[in-house]
Amino acid sequence: MLFAHASPVLTIRKGLAVFMPAKRTITVVGGGVIGLTTAYALIQAGHGVTLVEREDHVGEQASFGNGGQLSYRYVRPLADAGVPQEALSWMFRAESPISLKLRLDWHQWRWLADFLLACNARTNRNNTARLLKLALRGQQALNQWRQEGLDDFLWRQPGKLVVYRNAHKFSKAAKAVSNPQQEQVLSPAECARVEPAFAGLAPVLAGGIFSPDDEVADCYLFCQSLLKGLQKSKDFHHVKGNATLEENGADRCRVLLDGIPQQTDVVVLAAGLSSRAMAYPLGINLPLYGLKGYSLTVGADPAVLPDVSVTDYDNRVVYARLGQRLRIAAMVDIGALDATLDPRRIASLKRLAQETLPAAGPYSSAATWAGMRPATPTGVPLVGQTQWRNLLLNVGHGALGFTLSGGSALTIRDLVEGMQP
Repeated sequence: MLFAHASPVLTIRKGLAVFMPAKRTITVVGGGVIGLTTAYALIQAGHGVTLVEREDHVGEQASFGNGGQLSYRYVRPLADAGVPQEALSWMFRAESPISLKLRLDWHQWRWLADFLLACNARTNRNNTARLLKLALRGQQALNQWRQEGLDDFLWRQPGKLVVYRNAHKFSKAAKAVSNPQQEQVLSPAECARVEPAFAGLAPVLAGGIFSPDDEVADCYLFCQSLLKGLQKSKDFHHVKGNATLEENGADRCRVLLDGIPQQTDVVVLAAGLSSRAMAYPLGINLPLYGLKGYSLTVGADPAVLPDVSVTDYDNRVVYARLGQRLRIAAMVDIGALDATLDPRRIASLKRLAQETLPAAGPYSSAATWAGMRPATPTGVPLVGQTQWRNLLLNVGHGALGFTLSGGSALTIRDLVEGMQP
């Protein structure tokens, strides 16, 4: 029987009887940044966790070439007013930030229809508020974890500068700033002073917004650091294998590892884009679609690399210094079938980086990467309960997986501890 061993514990504190949450055994499916942070938060709460990952090593899919920005203050979803019209104009540009390849795929058309419905100012504001709350909770979690010894992932807090070339877009973004201390509206000259490496852009800029509390880190190294921390616990197990889900009673499911049923109290599905196929046999049709993104990693003299992380908004390109390397990430390919590198998109990204930040090259020798980012139409991840009493979801974070991972993990922890045996 599920939860058979998980009776509440009665603890005496200063003469008061306090019922503590029961320790549970939990299987987390997925070894990317979302699954690892979820496992870490659960282990810290005293639960037993088995992490299942099908790859040989953790963090090797969408987490591997992440842009490196912990963009807590800038979490606006892609779906926004004007984006469909803007995307149509991009389709005729060789270096388009967004490309679309339509397929005879009902799931793609349904996702696109829901995306279009979310492309309005009111929905964007509401979803931005939800993401901001999740992101800021994640920042608090990461600060606590670092104080407790989680390190070695090139973390810094240099702030983030979003630069705008288009005056209308800049004006719109400036009007949306609600806290001038946390988001500073800057002129082109002030942008150049905040980050001199991008001073060459000043003549073509309309302005920028600087968030001094935003951070950068290497997401892949963060995954390795989480795993190292988890392995210190006797209640943690890391298993390589293919996980599937099936019904196990009227309102419960169970996880199978390479076809063998596993004993567990709770299942947390955090397998990125693969979560869609895994949930389908349970009657759950997750609105996830893979948005293919690209990144370059360039080794260069630290003296010429930017210190502040920078987002070139109009080109949708992010720049983040990670140690002695520069990570450049960009582009959204809708309709890509897999993470195979597209030479034309990589060449386009290299040209744009060369024009924007020429001193950081040579870009010809940059390490290249592409990954499928699991996204919902609204940009808001699915973090919560399902119709199956013992199944929780932590999926659909899109390009904000690193930023939202800590807050999502704490949400799952809270849900687990609120479950009734």
